Amino acid sequence: MKALTWHGKHDIRCERVPDPEIQDGRDAIIKVTACAICGSDLHLFDGVMPEMHSGDIMGHETMGEVVEVGRDNAKLKVGDRVVVPFTISCGECFFCQRGFYSGCERSNPDRSKVTKLWGNSPAGLFGYSHLLGGYSGGQAEYLRVPYAGVGPIKVPEGLSDEQVLFLSDIFPTGYMAADFCNIQPGDTIAIWGCGPVGQMAIRSAFLLGAERVIAVDTVPERLALAASAGALTLDFLDEDIYDRIMELTRGRGADACIDAVGTEADASASWDSRIDRIKVATFMGTDRPHVLRQAIHCCRNFGTVSIVGVYGVFLDKIPMGSAINRGLTFKMAQTPVQRYLPILMERIQKGEIDPSFVITHRASLEDGPELYKTFRDKKDGCIKVVMKP
Repeated sequence: MKALTWHGKHDIRCERVPDPEIQDGRDAIIKVTACAICGSDLHLFDGVMPEMHSGDIMGHETMGEVVEVGRDNAKLKVGDRVVVPFTISCGECFFCQRGFYSGCERSNPDRSKVTKLWGNSPAGLFGYSHLLGGYSGGQAEYLRVPYAGVGPIKVPEGLSDEQVLFLSDIFPTGYMAADFCNIQPGDTIAIWGCGPVGQMAIRSAFLLGAERVIAVDTVPERLALAASAGALTLDFLDEDIYDRIMELTRGRGADACIDAVGTEADASASWDSRIDRIKVATFMGTDRPHVLRQAIHCCRNFGTVSIVGVYGVFLDKIPMGSAINRGLTFKMAQTPVQRYLPILMERIQKGEIDPSFVITHRASLEDGPELYKTFRDKKDGCIKVVMKP
């Protein structure tokens, strides 16, 4: 089959690889009908995430048609259309039983590696390094899905691939970001990053009752898309974000702040982000947490900082004094996608949201390597790439 494979920093190739096979009775094989490039994939493209091996298959936003099921899988049958969560979860362990599927204790066979780095292991993820299971990803013609009776959700008749594909990751992640904010009537929610997850968080905040959403970015196309949803947009290269948010909130700060950027914040944003970049380049630091620092300072006393942008290891110069003395609450996670799937599928069916609004580029797998570069460099108005193998 054809697949997009990783061969080093900025080296993604479309090449022939062996077809996946059933390895466990709970597995299923799907024929991929749509997959996407996620902002998190860019961390792999940029060489930020350790334990990627040459030839690893990329991708964790995937859906398709079931073509084979293992003998122990009673949920799925050949011919079912399904969306596959990026988190791989057994459904039986301590965390899965409590709805924390992204903390699954059984799905990461490489847990000893990541435990040395993070103290414990989250769930295995599709296409996201040998720290998180070494599973082949879904930017391919076929995908093996472990624990397929737990993760995939069947797609109701009448919904297109593009309407439901993002249930695999960015829609639940953006929704969770807003859900973490405990939104009350009249609330102002500030969101850093108007990429795909940020766009979902903007619309989710409004769905959950926010009165006002402030969206921070600098890419014109992203800001325009945020504004079309009703957000008040701020360009961080044109104005001081802290001063502007304080002005808009009469000196109080936003009720909750969402970091939808993560480790690779724009180094042109401020002096501290430039220092972060120098530290990373000289191996004196691992992440660039400028956005998180700013979100903390812009959050009102006893507000919430919601973090869904990906960070890798250690963060420098985080203003914990501000957070502690002003009573901030931090909420963060890899998204337990399975927890949100039924709720969000229902919202799509009711017409409350059509997640396909975020798609700007449609392509084949062969176009994938070049579109990684286009997406990374924010060229050609690229916000979200969908590929149809």
